[in-house]
Amino acid sequence: MYRNTTKDPVVAAVTAAIGAGCVAGFCVSQGQSVIVGIAITAFATVSALLIDKIFLK
Repeated sequence: MYRNTTKDPVVAAVTAAIGAGCVAGFCVSQGQSVIVGIAITAFATVSALLIDKIFLK
């Protein structure tokens, strides 16, 4: 079904970053590098925003 999304991009970015940050935070607590955890969070946030913008119009 067609869904008209009028989400604020900032809200979408914060939501995506919180979700990715939870997973990356767990990985860091298990011994992964903090830099890698931040990179994973940033990549997942950008990917989620692009998918939301391109495919969920």
